[in-house]
Amino acid sequence: MSKRKAIPLRLNEDIWLAMKHWAEDDLRSINAQIEFHLREALRKSGRLPKKGDSKS
Repeated sequence: MSKRKAIPLRLNEDIWLAMKHWAEDDLRSINAQIEFHLREALRKSGRLPKKGDSKS
């Protein structure tokens, strides 16, 4: 499993509530939901590093 980084994240309350409801619908935590959608956006844009790449 890859290393995980903890970061503070400030969100507008409206965004947080929308993500909370979306996460509940998908049976995920808000953190997992945010990470899922960030990963999807990175994958779609071609910016997600390939497995084995160690660019950090």
